[in-house]
Amino acid sequence: MRAIEITKPGGPEVLALCERPRPAPMHEEILIGIEAAGVNRPDALQRAGAYDPPKGASDLPGLEAAGEVVAVGAGVHRWQVGDRVCALLPGGGYAEYATTHQDHALRVPKGLSMLQAAALPETFFTVWSTVFMRGRLRAGETFLVHGGSSGIGTVAIQLARALGARVFTTAGNDEKCALCERLGAEVAINYKTQDYVKEIKRLTDGKGVDLILDMVGGSYISRNIRTLAMDGRLVMIAFLDGPKAELNFAHIMMKRLEVTGATLRPQSDQSKAEIAAALRDRVWPMLDTGQIAPVMDRVFPLEDAAKAHARIESAGHMGKIVLTLG
Repeated sequence: MRAIEITKPGGPEVLALCERPRPAPMHEEILIGIEAAGVNRPDALQRAGAYDPPKGASDLPGLEAAGEVVAVGAGVHRWQVGDRVCALLPGGGYAEYATTHQDHALRVPKGLSMLQAAALPETFFTVWSTVFMRGRLRAGETFLVHGGSSGIGTVAIQLARALGARVFTTAGNDEKCALCERLGAEVAINYKTQDYVKEIKRLTDGKGVDLILDMVGGSYISRNIRTLAMDGRLVMIAFLDGPKAELNFAHIMMKRLEVTGATLRPQSDQSKAEIAAALRDRVWPMLDTGQIAPVMDRVFPLEDAAKAHARIESAGHMGKIVLTLG
């Protein structure tokens, strides 16, 4: 099969088209003939040598894909050959075929193309598990998501709004802010021209927000603490500005705050299956009706994976970047 491999740690130019053996599904696994694969920041981290695959996973990048089930392993009962699925992968999505656990796949929602379906798993699994399971966001609460025009951000805005929260976000220019507000953010704050701490205090009558989803880290960590309301929660999922910060823990104690974080890829098969089950019941019906939808940025052919990585690292994208396998 054709695939994209990481020839050595480095920039986008180290991604190269190659030939690899077609994988075979193991117990409770399905083999997907991939039509499209999502591109995510963890792929770029892996390419740079900063995010090793879990033990036993493919060394090829790619954590999500959509296509047709072409073979099933022993013990598979959820899917049959010919089913159209999108799936969370342990790796190997930048290829014509990839395997994954049967419980980590979901049907392609009604009305969505394979390109759109490939943009769903990584972001929807991440947002549901961090915002609603770990962060416990409830209807009527206030929610701030940083990077609102990113793949994660566009999903978080839509889901939080659809489930009854007041949503605020930050983004890097007026065009991105306008997109966030069209998706359901009450206010999108341009972090390059506005102080989001002051703006959130103003918008919430000085209370702050109940939950923050942050992928920036660095200087944002202490600012997030100041932005949270009493009994607020901060969930960290990435550190684009670095993982270290100086904190005054008295603020955490006095406001009874929770600071937590999570990564998706290392979690157990069972944990990912539980997230998939929740998405199947709570979120996929909204995708079927068009109440929410993936926001698409650009589509690149598989052989242009390096261009796709350059695009995601430029921070110019709005929504998801996808590779197509034709």
